Amino acid sequence: MAEWPPPKKEGPSVALIWTLAPGGADRPGRIWAGTVPGGLFRSDDRGDNWQLVESLWNDPSRPKWAGVVYDQAGMHSVLVDPRNSDALTVAISTGGVWRTEDAGAKWTLFGHGMRAEYMPPDQAHDPLSQDVHRMAACAAAPETVWVQHHNGIFRSEDGGRNFTEITAEAPSRFGFAVAAHPGNPKTAWFAPAVKDQYRIAVNGAMCVTRTTDGGQSFETLSDGLPQENCFDLIYRHGFDLDRAAEHLAMGSTTGNLWVGRDDGARWTHVGGHLPPINAVAWGR
Repeated sequence: MAEWPPPKKEGPSVALIWTLAPGGADRPGRIWAGTVPGGLFRSDDRGDNWQLVESLWNDPSRPKWAGVVYDQAGMHSVLVDPRNSDALTVAISTGGVWRTEDAGAKWTLFGHGMRAEYMPPDQAHDPLSQDVHRMAACAAAPETVWVQHHNGIFRSEDGGRNFTEITAEAPSRFGFAVAAHPGNPKTAWFAPAVKDQYRIAVNGAMCVTRTTDGGQSFETLSDGLPQENCFDLIYRHGFDLDRAAEHLAMGSTTGNLWVGRDDGARWTHVGGHLPPINAVAWGR
């Protein structure tokens, strides 16, 4: 007779799949999956079978990764280099930015230059302490990488190895989501919010910010978005730009869905009273 309740299995297990990413134009069967707790999996047969990337899982730095989801670290961003499908950059909350050039056989810790104001001063610039909320790269210039961090916006021009903090004036530099223009490395969109114990739209008014000059300045875009009594928040994957860079989609924690046109200058509310929206994506 089988034992009940069944004995607990020893070792790690997957709490949830946080993100999926295609493996590249020359790897039609490959899919990458980022998970909680901080795991990266690869499938080379369209998802029928999966293999844990043990080189990153077993990295000696793992005990220093901090939990933000279910008290465990989570891998939420997987960027495959369009020039080399075996090269990818991943981001972990909280565990920093990592890069591999050989499909995960070896890894290098990137993300230098980011700043974690919630850490003691002597640890604020430790790459492992960085709570990267979301990472996005310009497809035409993949060396340009944008990061929405817990306490700011950062930009890299060397593929994520080094970052510069963006200090231009904006409604808020806190948020979870970022979308990078596929053809223009100086253009990106963000969904600002009030951080920490609040996690709502700034001043009760929903907006999107856009930079077209590499973060030197930001425009606040709100046409068509609610401007009072708004408690919506946009999660990491709740913001997406289509491949033609013609439309944005944005879904919120309160079940609202908007589509943005004219580079995000005009927004249309296309759905309400939905469940909380964790992710949106345009068809690829």
